[in-house]
Amino acid sequence: MEKIKLYIQDSYNELMNKVSWPTWNELQSSAIVVLVATLIFGFVIFFIDFLFQGALNVVYNLFA
Repeated sequence: MEKIKLYIQDSYNELMNKVSWPTWNELQSSAIVVLVATLIFGFVIFFIDFLFQGALNVVYNLFA
């Protein structure tokens, strides 16, 4: 039980004193970068899906 208590104390100490937390402005900038990248990847995947759907419709109509 003593090992668990020591582990929790060490973890808390490391999180409070050794970890460098981002500032609010850095956090906002990172969130905007993630949002923009997600939107770009989403549109790229949508476009590729749209192209494949059109190509498969052409192939299916050849054999229908």
